[in-house]
Amino acid sequence: MRNSAPFVRRRASLTPLIDIIFLLLMFFMLSSTFSTFGEIELTQSTSGSVAPGTQAERIFVQLGSERLVLNGTPTMLDDLATQIETGQVLVSLDDDVSAQRLVDLLVRLRGREGLSVVVLE
Repeated sequence: MRNSAPFVRRRASLTPLIDIIFLLLMFFMLSSTFSTFGEIELTQSTSGSVAPGTQAERIFVQLGSERLVLNGTPTMLDDLATQIETGQVLVSLDDDVSAQRLVDLLVRLRGREGLSVVVLE
């Protein structure tokens, strides 16, 4: 015999679905690797760092959000590393420059022998 009672749809419980979603969320958060940020060491310049009698070549760089000027001549960020060999680089920041743009400049100039970088206030 066939059941003649009408079919009643039971309301689905969302609790197991929410538990599964939270477990998946925890799994992906714990198993993923977050981007690691590079570290650039900034040291405070002190007087007397240059030996007396030696004159270091000073290079003046003006850094803006869209412009980069090397000793009064506009240049590109990629060409800057080839134009600067040794000396002291004085970096002046415009009001609209971002921290990422400054970090990009410092990354291009880091690790060079005989080159010191000073960021002016």
